[in-house]
Amino acid sequence: MSPEEIRKTAEHKMLQSVEALKNSLTKVRTGRPNPALLDTVHVEYYGSMLPLSQVANLTLLDARTIGVAPWEKGMGAKIEKAIRESDLGLNPSSQGDLIRVPMPPMTEERRKELTKVVRGEGEAAKIAVRNLRRDANESVKKLVKEKLASEDDDRRSQEDIQKLTDRMIVEVDRLVASKEQDIMAV
Repeated sequence: MSPEEIRKTAEHKMLQSVEALKNSLTKVRTGRPNPALLDTVHVEYYGSMLPLSQVANLTLLDARTIGVAPWEKGMGAKIEKAIRESDLGLNPSSQGDLIRVPMPPMTEERRKELTKVVRGEGEAAKIAVRNLRRDANESVKKLVKEKLASEDDDRRSQEDIQKLTDRMIVEVDRLVASKEQDIMAV
């Protein structure tokens, strides 16, 4: 493997870490309802556990309410129970075939807790990126030791990998700051 291939592999893995951060941040609740908030809820459907989005249609009814429309009539009670028992702290209510999931307004204290959670997620993503930088640098050093790459290649690839790492960390910081701003917006 050449130093360039090592850098490309590291870049790919770092991008995956940033994507994982984006996915985990969508699950953190902000003041506004978002159907993606219910992605973690699983419902029993004929003996197997399926994500809520695979057994019902999720929509925004208004600024504070998510609507869940089950595709089968008998699923309403199971969906309602699954949402209630999830760790999201939501209390759904049925209206005929439609299940309304009102989003309670968040307290200032809860908002501050969630910003801490977001910062923790961001820090975990930064650690993952830095670990990938370390692994890539070690791989290049190993190539130099085995005489498959020159000292100049080592120095050049370390600079490239560091620039890449810095770029990814700036992106993580941007995502975290954006999510904190969403959470603190009333």
